[in-house]
Amino acid sequence: MKFNTKTIHGGQENTDPAYGSVMPPIYQTSTYSQSTPGGHKGFEYSRSANPTRSALEKSLASLENGNFGLAFGSGLAAIDAVLKLFKPGDEIISTNDLYGGTYRLFTKIFEGLGIKFHFVGMQNADRIEEYINKNTKLIWVETPTNPMMNIIDIEAVSRVAKKHELLLAVDNTFATPYLQQPLELGADIIMHSATKYLGGHSDIVMGGLVVKDKELADKLYFIQNASGAICGPMDSFLVLRGIKTLHLRMQRHCENGEAVAMFLRANPKIDKVYWPGFEDHPNHDIVKKQMSGFGGMISFTTKENTLQSATSIVEKLKVFTLAESLGGVESLAGHPASMTHASIPKDEREKIGVVDSLIRLSVGVEDEEDLIADLKQAIG
Repeated sequence: MKFNTKTIHGGQENTDPAYGSVMPPIYQTSTYSQSTPGGHKGFEYSRSANPTRSALEKSLASLENGNFGLAFGSGLAAIDAVLKLFKPGDEIISTNDLYGGTYRLFTKIFEGLGIKFHFVGMQNADRIEEYINKNTKLIWVETPTNPMMNIIDIEAVSRVAKKHELLLAVDNTFATPYLQQPLELGADIIMHSATKYLGGHSDIVMGGLVVKDKELADKLYFIQNASGAICGPMDSFLVLRGIKTLHLRMQRHCENGEAVAMFLRANPKIDKVYWPGFEDHPNHDIVKKQMSGFGGMISFTTKENTLQSATSIVEKLKVFTLAESLGGVESLAGHPASMTHASIPKDEREKIGVVDSLIRLSVGVEDEEDLIADLKQAIG
């Protein structure tokens, strides 16, 4: 089954067996009747499993060419479940340029529980090996990274992970399975903030994991059930609905993203533009190898290189909305240093390029001429 067909049919029954519903029904129930103690139809309590959530989890697995999918109440809840695979004294090597909420979870929660993190620039996968020791258990990758759009070679990192018998997890939120398939490149775990492109309409908060290995899936299912950070059936339904148009939306996100990136690079008031589609973007050859497109996420800095210059632009935007998050049909603008990455200390932010003049755009599916006109008037 080709990807575009998978978004609509992947992992799904053709019709609901009860009444022939074409769409998976919303099973808004907490519990299920049993004919005898322990005798049920596969569902007993909705924290453990719910038919609507199960339909979504099968869809997630299908999209990523995995065997098992798990849905959570948020992307951070999904990451939290992965980290609960480990114990005090274990060490994790992470991308140094990553979502601020992930950094906060790593450093403010799990470091306090005895897990040690190494934050490493992974654009050159060879650098990872110097941080590996007998306590290392996991390599955590974001690619493209948030917000600097750095590209990490998943296959190269996978070779390092396999050499040292480590798990490899990839946050695939920015690329989505439409553009990138990390399990096919050697990853063991894929994480999604389904709040973003998978949902696609800025109306839910949800996270997901996809794996191939049954033993690993069973451990994660146990954590999901025991910790209880699951999503509800209505949100599951909404993400299922969003997935059905993922391929259509991502195509337009990519088209509009390219147009906006080219406009920004040609604008004399803009300094640096971070977009993987530029031929001079670091690791552009890796982008072409492991992604089928360049996405709709762009970051840029102003020539003035001041907080005031960035603030002035985002406050003047009219089509772009100044807001947290990304991946919806509407275009959003954010200021990472004071919004999504504010939890990262200033000196650590600036080491990776998250300076006060940096603006991050999530380019939506509006008419590209309106988006460019909006940026033009805001930049001045």
